[in-house]
Amino acid sequence: MTRGTPDYGTGSTEERLLGMKPEQGRWVLVILGMIINLCLGSIYSWSVFVGPLTGYFTETLGQTVTASEILLPFSVFLAFFALAMPLSGRYIETLGPRTMTIIGGLLTGAGWLLASTATSVQMLYILYGVVGGLGVGIAYGAPVAVAARWFPDRRGLAVGMTLLGFGFSAFLTANIAGALIEAYGVMTTFRIFGAAFIVLLLLLALPLRFPRPGWKPAGWTPPAPAPGAALACECNRGAMVRTGAFYGLWICYFIGCLAGLMAISIAKPVGTDVVQIEPALATILVGFFAVFNGGGRPLFGSLTDRLTPGKTAMASFVLIGGASLLMWLVPAEWSYILAFAVLWGCLGGWLAIAPTATASYFGTCDYPRCYGVIFLAYGAGAIAGPQLAGFIEASTGSYLGVFPYIAGLAAVGLIVAFLLMRPPAAKQETTAKLQKVVEE
Repeated sequence: MTRGTPDYGTGSTEERLLGMKPEQGRWVLVILGMIINLCLGSIYSWSVFVGPLTGYFTETLGQTVTASEILLPFSVFLAFFALAMPLSGRYIETLGPRTMTIIGGLLTGAGWLLASTATSVQMLYILYGVVGGLGVGIAYGAPVAVAARWFPDRRGLAVGMTLLGFGFSAFLTANIAGALIEAYGVMTTFRIFGAAFIVLLLLLALPLRFPRPGWKPAGWTPPAPAPGAALACECNRGAMVRTGAFYGLWICYFIGCLAGLMAISIAKPVGTDVVQIEPALATILVGFFAVFNGGGRPLFGSLTDRLTPGKTAMASFVLIGGASLLMWLVPAEWSYILAFAVLWGCLGGWLAIAPTATASYFGTCDYPRCYGVIFLAYGAGAIAGPQLAGFIEASTGSYLGVFPYIAGLAAVGLIVAFLLMRPPAAKQETTAKLQKVVEE
């Protein structure tokens, strides 16, 4: 496969990257990717817009809308975000990360700007959900791919730090959005966000580039591959989907995202309705949980470097299962804070484990397209998690019944990770050994 030449960086350690040695300059690229994701992750602040938008459509425009209708653009946004990832992955290779981030940034900002012109909720589905979701999906994979290529020695940490901004975004953008809505109104806030994102994302995209093929940090020697690993160290998307490792990673990613996004969707009502804490405190705690969502990315990314993706995945499922059982059996204020901090942190963790595992298992030659397919698990979890939580609450009358289901799913994830989350070559080697034993 021919990779795009427009965004290649330095070819040797004597050259400079952003005016520095490549080993130092690559950290600047991580910081830029972090800020890019901070802008893209503003979707997680959507709950701040629900009340003001409901008031705008009912009081200003005289329309009859419900809170659930105002929430639907959020779901549409996440769906098109997930769909755009695999579709745009190939173009990161041909056009380069800089160009793709610019295109995605323009669409993301346009989604926010166009939302300010909506005269009905249905218009928001298209103007914000489709346009903005496509923009984020196009731009999201580029800085991740840049981090994965510049950090073959510390890939998990670099990817986790790049994604840190997406998790922390709600903590920052929700407060900014609340202040702007209070001062200028909800539609003006859409326009301010849109203009700011276009300017920021265009500027931040300019330095993004891949290293030249074969580049490695000075003084770093790649670890010797296991026997047979050369067969699977680099593969394209077609080869990836024919491995058991792909299905194991996809299922585990789906379960991890389903549990985490379910927790995000019900964090405040569980606090107010189940634990009976004050609504103001519940709102503050949602921001507190967002810190764990962001921090979970570099933490689990670093653990993936030190351990393996499979072992880190199993650790996350132990934490998810334990937190869910704690919340189910001991529904108190302290257990609520602890359990949701863990659940939000593990969601952030999976957004570092999965991209790192994709690069580790299937290489980086077709990484954007490979991870695009893996990322569909996030979209599936984003749709299934909140819907499952709503169904359980409607059936039982309480969100408390959600947690034994999450614990059960975590147990399934633990088993799948143990059986399937391993490098394809290692899986083939194990199968060959078992076959030899049977034959003997």
